[in-house]
Amino acid sequence: MAFVARVKPRAIGLRGRWPSQVHVPRRMYSQHPAHHTTPEHPLRVAVIGSGPAGFYTTYKLMAKIQGTKVDMYESLPVPFGLVRFGVAPDHPEVKNCQEKFEEVASSPDFNFIGNVSVGTKSDHPDGLTVPLASLFRHYNAIIFAYGAAQDRKLGIPGEDQLKGVYSAREFVGWYNGLPEHANLNPDLTQGDEAVVIGQGNVALDVARMLLEDVDVLRKTDIAAHALETLSQSRVKRVHVVGRRGPMQAAFTIKEVRELMKLSDVSFHPVDTSLLPTDLKSLPRAPRRLMEMLAKGTTATSQSPSETSKSWSLDFCLTPKAFSPSSSSPESTQLASTTFEHTTLSPSPFDPNAYALPTGETLTLPSSLAFRSIGYKSTPLPEFSDINIPFDERRGIISNDGHGRVQHEERTRGAEMSHGSFPGLYCAGWVKTGPTGVIASTMENAFATADAIIEDWVSRTPFLNVDRKVHGWEGVRSEVLRSGDEKRVVDWQGWRRIDEAERQRGKERGSSREKFTRTGEMLNVLG
Repeated sequence: MAFVARVKPRAIGLRGRWPSQVHVPRRMYSQHPAHHTTPEHPLRVAVIGSGPAGFYTTYKLMAKIQGTKVDMYESLPVPFGLVRFGVAPDHPEVKNCQEKFEEVASSPDFNFIGNVSVGTKSDHPDGLTVPLASLFRHYNAIIFAYGAAQDRKLGIPGEDQLKGVYSAREFVGWYNGLPEHANLNPDLTQGDEAVVIGQGNVALDVARMLLEDVDVLRKTDIAAHALETLSQSRVKRVHVVGRRGPMQAAFTIKEVRELMKLSDVSFHPVDTSLLPTDLKSLPRAPRRLMEMLAKGTTATSQSPSETSKSWSLDFCLTPKAFSPSSSSPESTQLASTTFEHTTLSPSPFDPNAYALPTGETLTLPSSLAFRSIGYKSTPLPEFSDINIPFDERRGIISNDGHGRVQHEERTRGAEMSHGSFPGLYCAGWVKTGPTGVIASTMENAFATADAIIEDWVSRTPFLNVDRKVHGWEGVRSEVLRSGDEKRVVDWQGWRRIDEAERQRGKERGSSREKFTRTGEMLNVLG
């Protein structure tokens, strides 16, 4: 089947008019490419995003196709994405993958292009932006690995109007020093009760940060402004709320265990009717998790009345409204959160059970609320011009499950089918949706790399294979203006920023003190 695309020619620099469906010119997509990597004509790949998905895809691709040149674009001056800005500061062992990424970046065939956003205007004043269309002209393949930078909303009254209602994603970014959220300044002094809506690992991270001894956090790379705010927190009681039960919850045993082991923090018993009675019949992972919840429920070593702080896993509750104080309805400060009880069908012990409303409500006092119901990817603005389909409901780029970006095409029999865009791939959460941990992201990225390798070896069409392309050199000469070059951060520039942060941390007795403003990062480079 010949490749047919609906691509607007001006969007990617092709001249002339095309009908709505035409064969793509050989200048950009060749049907019979000579896929031989040589020093004069290497495979040139642009990776958009410098988190785990981007690095793991790059690692395998460079290992399997010798001579591959990779340019990695990152909108911030610093790399590593959610490893730097999403992993909790008291989980330094999770960040060990950075050692592998450093190994990748040490290759002479790798080029880090920091402080440069692709397609989307930079969200900080010091950043540069290059159009996606320019990458089309200067690479053989483009890998979208830019993650999920938005979060899902609840859509209930008070969510956008009341002070004290925060996104868990923004809160995590704030305490991890993400410049975008450096000014969040959550007020933790309005009351002693908080609710976290959602029961994934991010929700438990938020609860742990609210309950952890600040002196423990001082030794980590948590942002200095977060330490100051958390030291003044009045929060003593945290509810982690989910609409289903423990058998359907998304958290893992490691995160629950850590919360249960916090010093001077107790765990409120769960509703034992939601725990299976025959735990031995369960598969290993859910069995261990249910055993831990059961043990925590019956433990007598620390009761909530004997500790200064406490937390609970509140199941079968779905949020209905955030409300100000009833005695002061004109107030804009959150005072309580109303939930509706749910029941689980077909059974509370079915891992795939769904929640049904009961009509019964419960109101929890809460001066703080964090929604933690999932991250969401968004399309790059130029996707519509180039007709790259994006599934808004799932928050992913349309792909074949292996990372090949797909589009609809009409066959000779006038039927619609799916075809792949030559040279366009995706990896990570923009491919699968926001699910899994770093290990699963690695497997996901390797699968995308395998698809690229398979396509290259089988002589599948790629971008610009009939002519030599120059990657970043071509994009830079086409897009950047005089003076822009000094704002681009290469890997050596990142290492200087890294060293400066480590030195700042050493002075305060921690592993690192992050810069939380891009201007501060760039000032290190002069």
